[in-house]
Parts: sequence; C-alpha cells; structure tokens
Amino acid sequence: MIISKPEKGHLLIAEPSIIGDLSFNRSVILLADYNDEGSIGFILNKPLEYTLNDLIPETQATLKVYNGGPVEQDNLYFIHKVPDLIPDSIEISHGVFWGGNFEVVLQLLADNKLTGSDIRFFLGYSGWDAKQLDNELESSAWIVSKNVYKDDIIERCCETFWKEKMLELGGDYQLWSNAPENPSYN
Repeated sequence: MIISKPEKGHLLIAEPSIIGDLSFNRSVILLADYNDEGSIGFILNKPLEYTLNDLIPETQATLKVYNGGPVEQDNLYFIHKVPDLIPDSIEISHGVFWGGNFEVVLQLLADNKLTGSDIRFFLGYSGWDAKQLDNELESSAWIVSKNVYKDDIIERCCETFWKEKMLELGGDYQLWSNAPENPSYN
C-alpha cells in the first residue's frame, strides 16, 4: 500500500530511478523517526560481509550485520522486538524497537537468549535533515509504504526484499524487479 506522507515505522522503498546511488539503490528502509527536525532510518536489505563477532570479538554471536546507511558507519545500531529483555528501548511502531542497553544485549547474546529473529544489527544509519526527506519524496526518489510485517520485519526482509516490494507494487514496477542492478549490464 503506497502512502503519501511518511510516519515513524513506515517503509521507504527506493524508486528504480535511484540508479547509481551506492547507498540507496534498491534499498528498503525502516523509518525509525520522522519529525520536523529530520528523519532516521535503517536499510533493511543490505547485509555486509561482517558478523557481530567480527566487530565485537568479546561476543561469540555470529549474527549478520547490515549496512544501515551512510551516516556514522563506524557506529553499531540495532532494532529488536524484545523490549521486555532490553531496557531503555525506544518503540518505533508495531512492536519494533530501536536501541537500548547494549551491555544487556551482549549478555543476552552470551546466554543465547537472542536470535536473528529478535534483533538486527547495523553499521551506520540513514539520516535526513529537516524537510530533506520531504524534498526527496517530492522528487519521487522514494515510495512510502506501511510496514505490514510489524515486528516480523526483523526476520522477514532479506537481500531480495526490494525486488519483492517491486513485484507487490505491480505495473511498471514489476518490470524493474528483474532489471539488472547496473543498467549497463543489460
């Protein structure tokens, strides 16, 4: 379902016209915050070659780490669906939470009380200054959609998520779902 005005918890789906943008080409972003001061989100479908224990050797957790966006890529962020286990979490919407006490997260991982279906880690985030995202929406860079997956979004989305969203949108978007990522390969 396409929406005209984004809200916290909605998905931003990159329009096929964002070709050549290394950060956002074929991205699906969960908006963690959207207000008059700016917006923050996390790219859901761009896994990196790292696992958590590559970045934090003290943990044995081998959960995949994703590229959250081009801002602060030297910082680790996370979303999850277990606020009862992770204090100081901020609800995004529909049972999806952002951040919380990282020391508790490390202990939960050590105790095998968190899985990849509970939590997702990101290097960096996607950020927009005040009105920047609105301007990008006006220039048709993004499609805004409800998060129909609610807290299942954490385990639901994968590398093919953008293609799946294009197929769901139908029409001309179906054609783009099978186009090569780099049009010069066509």
